[in-house]
Amino acid sequence: MKDLKITFIGAGNMAEALVAGLINHGHIAKNITLSDVSAERLHTMVQKFDVQTTSNNTEAIAGADTVVLAVKPQQIEAILTSLGALVETTTFISIAAGKSIASLQEKVMQDHIAWVRAMPNTPALLGAGMSVLFSQAATTHCDRATYIFNCAGETAWVKKEHMMNAVTAISGSGPAYFFLLAELMQGAGETLGLPAELAGKLAAQTALGAGKMLKESGRSAAVLREQVSSPGGTTLAALDCMFEKGIADAVRSGVRAADRRSRELS
Repeated sequence: MKDLKITFIGAGNMAEALVAGLINHGHIAKNITLSDVSAERLHTMVQKFDVQTTSNNTEAIAGADTVVLAVKPQQIEAILTSLGALVETTTFISIAAGKSIASLQEKVMQDHIAWVRAMPNTPALLGAGMSVLFSQAATTHCDRATYIFNCAGETAWVKKEHMMNAVTAISGSGPAYFFLLAELMQGAGETLGLPAELAGKLAAQTALGAGKMLKESGRSAAVLREQVSSPGGTTLAALDCMFEKGIADAVRSGVRAADRRSRELS
């Protein structure tokens, strides 16, 4: 896999995260190409990773084994029309939220193309991403996609494409929910008299520790929450107040809104 010729259309943060992961896992830099309209951004990527760059999308995908469309949903249609004729043996991966494989096929008007739909999230920038993928393509194409996203964290596959909307709502958008909680915790700490720097550090380290416990303890979030909620204690007092204020409904409604928006984008 390390000698795969991989092209990224779009050189934004997610492309950088995936490229960094590949390079850190020993992928040959000269076999990675990035295409972007920003010459400054491409220069930065060359300086960081010594990869190949171009501003011509058709040129970028020529000879590529795998092409990752690392662009926003609003850009995907224009990008697809700029690619020209696509090669059947190439794996095409889209990370555009809400864009179904059927809609991608419709834009390129080539039914034989192997598509993989992926939803990574921003912790991929630190090698701690969670990427979920869907495809009906042959195993070779799925293996290529797994290889790329495993380099930036963990991967999982879903068997039904409609599940990608829920994945987007939970995992793709999820980091922002935790950032909001940390932001609110820091602000509350400041109102209680803590210096901003200390309140921020407490919120961030607590989030890191709690996440590590959730991932590595083998216990569910509900069990872990109950274990730190002693009767009559400070934690239970806080949680009771949060539930009374409607935190459960707010989170569920927010996730449903993200799921709904993902469906609208498709």
